[in-house]
Amino acid sequence: MDESDRAPRVRGEAGWQRPSFLELFFDLVFVFAFNQVSLRLINDFGTGNRLQIDEVGRALVLFLALWMLWLSTAFSTSRGRPESTPGQVMVFMAMAGATVMAVAVAKGFEGRAFVFAGAYVAARVSRFLLAVRLRQAEHAPVWGWFSVGLSAVPWVLGGLVDDRLSRGVLWVVALALDYGGFALTHRRTVGAPIAGEHLAERLQQFLLIALGEAIFLSGRALTNSSFGIPQGAGFGLAFVGIALLWRIYFYRAGSVLPLAISRARERTRESVAVAGSHLLMIVGIVLSGVGFDLYIVGPLTQPRPDFLVAILGGPALVLAGRALFERQVFSRISRSRLVGLLALGLLVPAAWYVPPLAAGGAVVVVLAAIAVWDGWRARGRAPEPPVPPI
Repeated sequence: MDESDRAPRVRGEAGWQRPSFLELFFDLVFVFAFNQVSLRLINDFGTGNRLQIDEVGRALVLFLALWMLWLSTAFSTSRGRPESTPGQVMVFMAMAGATVMAVAVAKGFEGRAFVFAGAYVAARVSRFLLAVRLRQAEHAPVWGWFSVGLSAVPWVLGGLVDDRLSRGVLWVVALALDYGGFALTHRRTVGAPIAGEHLAERLQQFLLIALGEAIFLSGRALTNSSFGIPQGAGFGLAFVGIALLWRIYFYRAGSVLPLAISRARERTRESVAVAGSHLLMIVGIVLSGVGFDLYIVGPLTQPRPDFLVAILGGPALVLAGRALFERQVFSRISRSRLVGLLALGLLVPAAWYVPPLAAGGAVVVVLAAIAVWDGWRARGRAPEPPVPPI
């Protein structure tokens, strides 16, 4: 037995640690998973004359399953000690499940549906069993753990049926059970030990993975393009857009997230709340990365209104999530977030009639204006301390 096994397997209330190397290794699987989801979306946008909204919905269902697996594992490692032998086994089993799920994403609603669902269910159930071993289950309501087994039924049935509509309905029901059970489990365990600062850093790392995927997609798009001036301009806009998304997130709520969680009266509920806003921002970043690809590959093509789902919709989701996140950290929302959302909405009618590159350029201008506004508002003022509402 090594030293990590002799140490307590549940963190103390003040037992914050930086994420372990194993957790960072676990995140590498989701670099691949992000890429597979993004490529599926790019393929959906690139086929036909218009985007089928159900295709975006299917990609979202697959992504939400991957996110739930990552998030539930992150919460477990923030409660327990991933360096212990049971903790390592739990992370590696989740890692194996996520890898199989990522491999199946490209045809996750088609020929590999059962593989995707089976890997997800196996990873979730095994995590529950190991949580019992780590003595974490004693903090959770019965319904929270019951939902893990209950949701397995529609997941497996959805993987077996042939009709994609029926599969989608079953999997949406399964996700509702999973997310409802997760929220109930953690929102009602206020006194359970959780290293909120550790979880904050894990959420930030996952968001950075999403930004990294946007960089990868932009570089891939330029490499596969004709490499002309319009394509280069599109790549430049994409790079500036990614940098602005990073700036808008970390200034200033993102930089004080660990402190905000530590100051919250109900740290577990605050952790669940910020996980929700991060999900919204991460989905927006993934969609933004698809938009970057679209206007790098075809910067001057005929306007396609469906492209606006990615080019305008992605940044809009990021701003909406960032506004919610700011409310969770500072108990207020800056006007720049709301004005930015309004500006993106006002761009929609004009963007229907201009090339993708022009629409992307307009979005970058809006993001730059928000970043400048933030800097101007904070000029000469002391850094604002976090004041979480819960």
